[in-house]
Amino acid sequence: MEVHDTQQMLNVLKDLIWLNGVIATELIQITENTSAAIRGEIPQSCKIEHSKLREQAIEIVSRYCPEKVHNLKDHILKHS
Repeated sequence: MEVHDTQQMLNVLKDLIWLNGVIATELIQITENTSAAIRGEIPQSCKIEHSKLREQAIEIVSRYCPEKVHNLKDHILKHS
């Protein structure tokens, strides 16, 4: 029973890591969209920093949820 509970907990943590990766990357996109709407464009410095943040989110998801990272990568590339 303990092994099952431990595996269940690991699965929940993996799901939360994946979900947080989705939330993080979507928040970056919302920030960019808002900036573009207000300023007319996204400052280059923000584009660079946001790209790095996206890469870090993808790295975290790939480390703990390699089976789910492909969908997130595909979605993020649509934003670029």
